[in-house]
Amino acid sequence: MKKLIIPTLIIFTSFTGCELPQKDVVTSKVMTEETSELLNKLKDMPERGYMIGHQDATLYGTTWEFEENRSDIRSICGDYPAMIAFEIGDIERGIAKSLDSVPFSKIREEAINHYKRGGVVSISWHANNPKTGSNSWDITGGNVVETILEGGEHHASFISNLDIVADFFNSLISDDGVKVPVLFRPWHEHTGSWFWWGKDHCTSEQYKQLWDLTYRRMSEKGVDNILYAYSSGSTTKEEYIERYPSDEYIDLLGFDCYQVDQNPESYKTDMNNNLIFLTELSKEKNKPIAITETGFEGISDKKWWTEVLAPICEKYPVSYVLVWRNAREIPEHYYAPFPGHISESDFVEFYKSDRSLFCNDIQ
Repeated sequence: MKKLIIPTLIIFTSFTGCELPQKDVVTSKVMTEETSELLNKLKDMPERGYMIGHQDATLYGTTWEFEENRSDIRSICGDYPAMIAFEIGDIERGIAKSLDSVPFSKIREEAINHYKRGGVVSISWHANNPKTGSNSWDITGGNVVETILEGGEHHASFISNLDIVADFFNSLISDDGVKVPVLFRPWHEHTGSWFWWGKDHCTSEQYKQLWDLTYRRMSEKGVDNILYAYSSGSTTKEEYIERYPSDEYIDLLGFDCYQVDQNPESYKTDMNNNLIFLTELSKEKNKPIAITETGFEGISDKKWWTEVLAPICEKYPVSYVLVWRNAREIPEHYYAPFPGHISESDFVEFYKSDRSLFCNDIQ
């Protein structure tokens, strides 16, 4: 397991008229060989298609939890999603289970399992409010970010929280001693204001400092197996760039966007608008792009996969598209089909496409 410190070799390829990000052979960031390989995989992926991701895919589904080798998507098409994302919210509380009532030991196990089967692992962190002690949706504490930056009254406790997260990343070690490479997606949807780090609760400069603090502390703690995803809500190019932290450590550009009603037209418009400017930024910054969260809760459109999602993804050099979780504790809160769902047959057609990539497709 080598650590690499690498510059940039420029290579141009094409994808339906769009230039792909240049492959990094060397960056200024210290990372394991496997993590560097993951970065290059994300950059190369649009040449082959776009990876399909599902949040918490092997942890639980609409009617089950913690069953070995199970996934709602696998039950339909026989293959796992190419990417599985996991959530570590509440880890800083020092308790055994995440905010979704999943043991952190189980998250660790499944992240390692998915890496071993050849898949890609992503992790998000809905960090608790360090000022009030409540969850990440608690916006009652005023400018919380200011209090956790250097010199702030909650700086020391926040550093302790970052250390706990760092320890978790450093513990993701496979049986053969490889640190599992992870795409880390903190401080997301910041262009909205529903999280304490959102745009109405801190200045642009303070938000950038939050990212810088996170990156520096992870580095100090020896975390060399993570890439960083910068992930906004649906927004404009100007708003996206306004709080962009740094080319130095951001590895992937993404956004979150959901269909919220029966008419998909506004969703299509939002998705296209975001992907147009992200494709431009991908060329400017030499970064891969992704749809980091999306979906249609309950998927009441039986042709949603082939007639709504696929046509959007196929127009842009997207490395992956990730749909949200299939909650076992909230009826109708699911974003991937399962056996018997009305969109099951359409999802199978979606799976058969040469462009949609599942776990076996990315080996």
